[in-house]
Amino acid sequence: MNATMTNDLPVYDHVHGTGPTLVFVHYWGGSALTWAPVVAGLEGRDIVTIDFRGWSRSRSLPGPFSLNQLATDTLNVIADAEIADFVLVGHSLGGKVAQLVAATRPDGLRGVILVAPAPARPADVITPEYQEELSHAYDSDQSAAWARDNVLTATALTDAVKAQVVKDSRSSATGAAAEWPLHGIAQDISAEIARVTVPALVITGQNDQVEPTDVLRRNLLPHLANAELTVIPNSGHLIPLEAPTKLASVVEAFASTLSSLRA
Repeated sequence: MNATMTNDLPVYDHVHGTGPTLVFVHYWGGSALTWAPVVAGLEGRDIVTIDFRGWSRSRSLPGPFSLNQLATDTLNVIADAEIADFVLVGHSLGGKVAQLVAATRPDGLRGVILVAPAPARPADVITPEYQEELSHAYDSDQSAAWARDNVLTATALTDAVKAQVVKDSRSSATGAAAEWPLHGIAQDISAEIARVTVPALVITGQNDQVEPTDVLRRNLLPHLANAELTVIPNSGHLIPLEAPTKLASVVEAFASTLSSLRA
């Protein structure tokens, strides 16, 4: 595995293997490490995992930290890694970024996998009051742990994973953590994703409180021309950590289907 760090490019890891390359982008408060349990179940696959600008190993990169900037960064990483055949896999915030990337119709994109994604059209619950409250979710280790246990998850995590969630949640640069709740979460990108024509798989957790299945049915699926929905039983919002084996299996099956379509 190679970790790549260059000026003004997010840090990313590239595990070389069989294509198409799976390009993973993380949730608000996550990092490339969020995907580690899933990657472990995708042995032999070509995989790129990215630390978003302003988070974890990319913490020192300057803003802006907007959705559009994160989408541009993702495209720049794909170019830097010389990837010509890929599937985007985005979780939550990363799912919304993946939608924007797919909307640019980049060469080599086969499909997109949206894991508990923020929908293209914001849910009705996204009010200024909600956004202000959410912006303080990661103000301290205690508040991050509370959010992890009471909002983000519906199943038990190991102590090591629980500690990693808090560490990642607290890893952001000034301004990066606030950008999503105060701006990105309320951005309506439904017009942009009308341009997405590649196959899309939307994966939702049965007990997700953050992006419930019914919200995704109303606010995302109608805007995607070629999408299907899969529900992960019992999981909350942190599907990559709560159900990594099941998620890896679903990702592998979808990527294999895309490979057969191209063959």
